[in-house]
Amino acid sequence: MAFGWIDDQAELRRLAGLVRTLRPRPADSPLLDLASNDYLGLAHHPEVVEGAAVAARTWGGGSTGSRLVTGTTELHAQLERELAEFTGFEAALVFSSGYAANLAAVTTLAPHGSLIVSDAGNHASLIDGCRLARGATQVVGHADPDGVRKALRTHDGPAVVVSDSVFSVDGDAAPVGALAEASREFGAGLLLDDAHGLGVLGEGGRGAPHAAGLAGAEDVVVTVTLSKSLGSQGGAVLGPARVIDHLVNAARTFIFDTGLAPAAAGAALAALTLLRREPERAARARAVASELYTRFTAAGLEAVRPDAAVVSVRAPSPEAAVQWAADCRTAGLAVGCFRPPSVPDGISRLRLTARADLSGAEIERAVRVIGETRP
Repeated sequence: MAFGWIDDQAELRRLAGLVRTLRPRPADSPLLDLASNDYLGLAHHPEVVEGAAVAARTWGGGSTGSRLVTGTTELHAQLERELAEFTGFEAALVFSSGYAANLAAVTTLAPHGSLIVSDAGNHASLIDGCRLARGATQVVGHADPDGVRKALRTHDGPAVVVSDSVFSVDGDAAPVGALAEASREFGAGLLLDDAHGLGVLGEGGRGAPHAAGLAGAEDVVVTVTLSKSLGSQGGAVLGPARVIDHLVNAARTFIFDTGLAPAAAGAALAALTLLRREPERAARARAVASELYTRFTAAGLEAVRPDAAVVSVRAPSPEAAVQWAADCRTAGLAVGCFRPPSVPDGISRLRLTARADLSGAEIERAVRVIGETRP
């Protein structure tokens, strides 16, 4: 029977406690949301919503084509200029998603004969970029600059070091400065995915590369998403103008994909304007994360110290993590539930977002529910 093997795979997932299901949420959900990536609480901010609405009324519901045909509007160009200026890079290129941006950056910067040195904890989009690239990939230990040096020593030719700036599972930060030093010793480029750093780290949320003094460097390229701190959707690559020009001409997820919807570009622009006006939101997100971590560990839970806005609390098994998250939902709290294969170390955990707009009472409620429902 065609696709008969799917039933076998489904049964294996069920036995391992790894079945995933879609759960549509209503617009007026009563749950306290600590599951989304809305780090700064901007997805429903009136100015961001209005930015999306104005863009849709002006430009229509879709971009109508690929970026090189009809999919680039004046709004896209403005967003690219403002993203580059805010983060300190020479140029930017907007994509339909952060995933597409990562695929583009990795594949176009690692041609045949090159070496990609990839952190073991990298996001799936970076891993997929490595698989699609024509260069060879060597995976090194998590947050290990010496491992990067060892890998680069084995290669004579173009190379790029690829890493998240903040890892999405536990919220720990990469040693960005040390990775840059290791890369430069061997003339390699550095590609950083700052999806979880933009809006949270650096001066006023300008990101981890900016905080490390790497913004605008000729040998550093950064990818970001517009769907987390900026409360919208889409992604971008930031870097030297010649790198961005190369992506325009060589990145398949740019050339052959429909451009980002104008509403998403308008929302991201409004969020960026708001963040410039209220830079304290970045520090507030970090403060909330620290408070959650302190409260969880004081209660005897195994939490990972956060470097940005992600707080991870470990569970004893995939099944326990699923039940824990379900019990939290029943008690009115939405949390993320990460299990294999989403976690590189095989350890299941709850993943919470420390939003900048959480009140003291909401933090107290979250801590109480997590503690009362623990396995």
